[in-house]
Amino acid sequence: MIELVLITLFFISGALIVYHHLGYPLLLNWLAKSKQVDAFKGPLRHYQSCRADRARASITIVIPAYNEQEWIADKIRNLACLDYPRDRYNVIIACDGCTDDTVSIAEDTIQEAICSETHFEIFNFTENRGKVAIINHLMPTISSDITALSDVSALISIDALLLADHHFHDARIGVLNSQYQLGNFSEANLAEEKYWRYQSMVQLGEAHLGANIGAHGAFYLFRTHLFQPLANNTINDDFILPMAIVRRGYKAIYEPNVMAIEQENSNSNQDYQRRIRISAGNMQQAIQLADLFLPRYRAVAFAFASGKGLRLLTPYLMIFCFISSAILANHVFFALALGLQLFIYGLAGLSMVFPRSLSNRYCRFLSYFVTGHIANFYGGLRYIAGIENGHWKKV
Repeated sequence: MIELVLITLFFISGALIVYHHLGYPLLLNWLAKSKQVDAFKGPLRHYQSCRADRARASITIVIPAYNEQEWIADKIRNLACLDYPRDRYNVIIACDGCTDDTVSIAEDTIQEAICSETHFEIFNFTENRGKVAIINHLMPTISSDITALSDVSALISIDALLLADHHFHDARIGVLNSQYQLGNFSEANLAEEKYWRYQSMVQLGEAHLGANIGAHGAFYLFRTHLFQPLANNTINDDFILPMAIVRRGYKAIYEPNVMAIEQENSNSNQDYQRRIRISAGNMQQAIQLADLFLPRYRAVAFAFASGKGLRLLTPYLMIFCFISSAILANHVFFALALGLQLFIYGLAGLSMVFPRSLSNRYCRFLSYFVTGHIANFYGGLRYIAGIENGHWKKV
C-alpha cells in the first residue's frame, strides 16, 4: 500500500513538473503562432501634432527611485523623447530617501533642452519607506486617465504611449504589459537572457489565451481609477496590482511592441537574490489571490495555476520525486530515475562551484534551472516564516 502511494506520488509529481516546464509552454507557443496579433495599424505621429491628439488619453508616468544615480539621467532623457502629445503626459520621479546623488542629478537633467517640453515633477522624500508606500502615497494625487509605473534602469520604446493609448480605447482593458528585454548581455548572463525570452513567449501565449498574468515592473500601465491601495508588506507589487484589476473583471493584455530595455547588468549572485525575493512574492500572491484559482475565472485560473501556481510548487514536487524514487530504488525504473536526478543535481552543483570549467551552455542551463528552484523554495519559506517583507532592497 505504501509503495502504491509512493509510486502515485512520483508519477503525479513528475507529470506536473514536465507539464509546467514543457507542456504548458508548448501550448502557449502553439497559441502564439496560431493566432494573429492585433497590431496597431494607425499612423504614428512622428512627433507631429495631429487631429487624433485631442482624443488621446492623459498619462502619468511614475518612477519610484532609490539610489539610482547611475541611471536616472538616461531615464529622464528617454522619457522626454517619447512620441506623445506633450500636454497629454507628465512624469513623476519619486525619490524615496535616496542617500546618493539621485535627486541632484535628476534636478539638473530636467533643466536640459531635451527635457524642456516635458512636464517633470521630482518628489524628494527624506525617509526611505519602500516602493509600495510611495505608490500608495502618490496614486490619490494622480488624475490622469492612465498611470504607468516604470523602473529607473529600463528605457522605454519611443512609441510606447501611442500603442498603449490605442489599446486603452477598449473599455474592457484595465492593464497593459510591455515586453522586457536585457539591453546588455554576455556569456555571464546568457541564461538570464534566455529566461526572459522564454517569459516573453509565455506572456504572448497567455495573451492569446486571454489571460495575461501579472506584469513586469520595468514598465506597465493601468487605468488610474482602478487602483486599490496595496498592503504595506506587498512584495511583487507588479503582480498584485494588475491582478487585483483583473479580479474586478477587466482584461490585462500584452503588447510586445511596447518595449522596456533593461540597462543594468546583474551577476549571478544579484540574480539569485532577486529570484529569492520574487519567489517570496509568488508565495504571497498565491495566498492573497487564491480565489483566482477558482474555475469561474476560466482562462485566468488556468494560466495562474499552470504558470505561477506550479512554479511555486515545483521545488516541492522535485523533492517528492527524489524521496519517493530513493525509497523505491529497489525497483530498476526508480533506481534509474534516482540516478538521473543525482546526475542532474550533481552537474548543476558542479557548474555553480566551477562556472569557468563547466561553461558549456547545457551546464549553465542546468545550473540556472536548479538555482532558480532553490531560490523558489527558499523564498517561499522566507515569506511563510515572516522574514521577507515589502520594503525594497537594492539588489
